Amino acid sequence: MQGQSLPLRVATLLTGLLECLSFAGVLFGWASLVFVFKTEHYFEELCEPNARLMGNATGLDDCKAQDERFSLIFTLASFMNNFMTFPAGYIFDRFKTTVARLIAIFLYTSATLTIAFISADSAVLLFLAMPMLTVGGILFLITNLQIGNLFGKHRSTIITMYNGAFDSSSAVFLIIKLLYEQGISLRASFIFISVCSAWHVGRTFLLMPRGHIPYPLPPNYSYGLCSEDGPREEEKKTAESQKLELSEEFLSPKEEIPRSGQQQQEARSFWSYAFSRRFAWHLVWLSVIQLWHYLFIGTLNSLLSNLASGDRVLVSTYTNAFAITQFFGVLCAPWNGLLMDRLKYKYQEEAGRTGSSASAAALHSTVPSLVLTSVLCLGFALCASIPVLALQYATFTLQVINRSFLYGGNAAFLTFAFPSEHFGKLFGLVMALSAVVSLLQFPIFILIKGPLQNDPFYVNVILVLVTLLTFVHPSWCTGSAVRKKAPLGLPSSEALPFQPRGRVIFLHL
Repeated sequence: MQGQSLPLRVATLLTGLLECLSFAGVLFGWASLVFVFKTEHYFEELCEPNARLMGNATGLDDCKAQDERFSLIFTLASFMNNFMTFPAGYIFDRFKTTVARLIAIFLYTSATLTIAFISADSAVLLFLAMPMLTVGGILFLITNLQIGNLFGKHRSTIITMYNGAFDSSSAVFLIIKLLYEQGISLRASFIFISVCSAWHVGRTFLLMPRGHIPYPLPPNYSYGLCSEDGPREEEKKTAESQKLELSEEFLSPKEEIPRSGQQQQEARSFWSYAFSRRFAWHLVWLSVIQLWHYLFIGTLNSLLSNLASGDRVLVSTYTNAFAITQFFGVLCAPWNGLLMDRLKYKYQEEAGRTGSSASAAALHSTVPSLVLTSVLCLGFALCASIPVLALQYATFTLQVINRSFLYGGNAAFLTFAFPSEHFGKLFGLVMALSAVVSLLQFPIFILIKGPLQNDPFYVNVILVLVTLLTFVHPSWCTGSAVRKKAPLGLPSSEALPFQPRGRVIFLHL
């Protein structure tokens, strides 16, 4: 790292962390915002007349239609959060950083201005504003993750921190709720967030590259205000040679990728990986755990209202507690990455001594993380299923740890288990397919509110049993890694070329 560029890179790192922490994942503080919306009587016309006369804004049975409307908005927005990862990644890959960030700024500012100026009479515009807000936030995250490339051996830790900051940004809506309770209007808060777009624009042109930050970083790389259009041709050649050296670093002669045209084509076929059992079980693992989180966040206000018997003060207190725990996601996320890094190097050293596959060792290092994430989800699901209000503090704690482990572990597994040239497509595909599964949260909510008469017991039992399926994924990976002695010795649909160092590579990175 060049001395004269160190202050610029540190400024880029810190401002990017602040951007992700303050803007990127605010959607997941939805429970705090719903509390404010109900106080402002959004969708209250859907309530029964006796509920409106009582001034009840806490989501009791009489207002189940209001709860359903809020649940539908969150369902659509959270669906877009995952489903749009693939096209957002394409925009970033195809049009590069500046264009992607300008699109993000436009979407985000349009969304915050819409929320600022709507009222109870025009609350239906939330169906437009919240998806725009979440897509803008995803683009902020994607463009910031490449900053890890500026810091060499610390790249993985920094990328994991950005994912954690994305989770922690849900606390922003708690701040808006607390300000609202102190007399600061919802409109004033969102106008302030809209004005912050000037900061995003300045950061785009002063502290971010026009193209992409390469990895490994070429000598004398410059970006931001001092950059041209990207690295010079000589630097690109240097970077390519460094990548080649990096990918061959742990390969033994018998682990080289097959050279024949047919074998090489099979090994690099995207669809062979997309239709593999490994990818299918990973999709099940991610989809089930993510469904729990989305269902819990989207229905939290209604859940707390029922457990607190409509006590508005208790609902507010527990909503605040939930939002506060979300802030600690940025502290929880790196631990999962550190665990996998340590295990990866340990298993690769053993593989070097025994002559077994280094890529199988890297895959094996993800298994404890997968198991731990499933265990955390099971604990979170059991606590959320027990109708005891005080127990929800434990639910909040397990939820934020589990969510922090989930997304970092998802990206890490895809990095270790599949070739890097397919990572962006596989990441986008698994997020898009899991988004389709996440749509189940709305019919589940309707089922609980309607035929089950607000009793989620049977739904929770079924979902807890389904959660047990997530343990199949690490079990299958363990068996797969143990069986492989050569370059994983897999059939063509499962062949895995060795992956370069680095835990979380996101889309273009």
